[in-house]
Amino acid sequence: METYESLLAAVTAAEGGRPVVDPATDEVLGHAPERGTADLERAVAAARAAQPDWESLGHRERSRLLNAAADAVDRSAEALAHLVSREQGKPLNGPGSRFEAGGVSAWLRAAAATPLDPVQVLDDESGQATLGYRAVGLVGAIGPWNWPALVATWQLAPALRMGNAVVMKPSEHTPLSVLALAAIVDQVLPEGVLTVLPGGGDLGAAMTAHPAFDKLMFTGSTRTGKAIAASSAGHLPRLTLELGGNDPGIVLPDADPAAIAADLFWGAFINTGQTCAALKRLYVHESLHDDVADALADVAAQTPMGPGTDEKSMLGPLTTGGQFRIVDGLVEQAKAAGGRLVTGGGPDRDGAGNFYPTTLVTGLDAGAPLVVEEQFGPALPIVAYSDLDEAVAHANALDVGLGASVWSSDVERAKQVASRIEAGTVWVNKHGTLHPMVPFGGVKGSGYGLEFGAEGLKSVAVPQVIVT
Repeated sequence: METYESLLAAVTAAEGGRPVVDPATDEVLGHAPERGTADLERAVAAARAAQPDWESLGHRERSRLLNAAADAVDRSAEALAHLVSREQGKPLNGPGSRFEAGGVSAWLRAAAATPLDPVQVLDDESGQATLGYRAVGLVGAIGPWNWPALVATWQLAPALRMGNAVVMKPSEHTPLSVLALAAIVDQVLPEGVLTVLPGGGDLGAAMTAHPAFDKLMFTGSTRTGKAIAASSAGHLPRLTLELGGNDPGIVLPDADPAAIAADLFWGAFINTGQTCAALKRLYVHESLHDDVADALADVAAQTPMGPGTDEKSMLGPLTTGGQFRIVDGLVEQAKAAGGRLVTGGGPDRDGAGNFYPTTLVTGLDAGAPLVVEEQFGPALPIVAYSDLDEAVAHANALDVGLGASVWSSDVERAKQVASRIEAGTVWVNKHGTLHPMVPFGGVKGSGYGLEFGAEGLKSVAVPQVIVT
């Protein structure tokens, strides 16, 4: 069983490297190794050499090893949770870093358990045809800083299950969490099958342009996703791009504000709003607008914000100073445009850490920057509507479509509204809840490709039809 101190020591550079800062205290935790193109070439060569033997083990043995990796994560879960909390900022408790460490284990086990058997697609007098899936080969994965260990697992678990080797680059803001995850699971994986290379944007660009990768997976901004699609086009790797979102929620006039307030709040403010599929703009029928805003303010008042390692904290700091400035700027614009602060705003701009208070803003029109630009932080605009068609049109107006939600006491009516929204996932009376067996992916500027469940396994494999 690892301790936080031993895990941190195992993944930090002995000398040099990139400083990693605790976003709650501005303290330097340590220095992450900084890898370059020569390291990439060595990792690619090792992965290419290891991949055929890994694939030849078969699904049963690879699944056994993934379960053993999950066991190793469980033994070190508390140490991993503390490292994620110190590096990324999310609290240990609630839907925080202990939740993230538990998700790592759960997704490893789900990838191991998901069946993907060959399917007979033709059986008649003309012959027989069977559709199956085999490894794509070498997978390159580039991850984000908001859920570093969990998203890394979403990428590596299905890829390994299907017999691929993986080379992964974490965000330069949260490399230690992913290095720690790799150090834990590599205790049971063959050498060369999984390699994590921390580095900057130049390393990521080298990966996406490298012809050795048969598949690229990326979670991050739409702008970077477009750059990856362009830079990789010359060698046509398969792509899974989970890109930016600006998820809408629509509250119908028959909803109960008190009953939905807690789920609405956590749909928006999980990980202090730093989640791709968080609720980021809320359209509420004018008859309930004030009641919903007040109910959310009550939940906010009861949800403490503080350093992630404080057991009382339920919300933490923003991970980077740059994200703090984005949120602060959008809220200041909203105030200047006549927006009303129900709660929040007014951060301590000179204090330690990137703490921005939980903020609710009303009185904005549907085109305000805080509404139409992804804030990725703890500031939620609440927009009143009178006509449902108008609310649906506003929900669909942006060139993103990761998630959305509809809130109502009538589930069947909510499902009818949900079917009109342009998003990869639409939740009813909840928002942003993911399950390892339920496919997840975006439309429009939120990317393409599916993760999780059997569809996620197919996305890191190549189909093969055998005809007799």
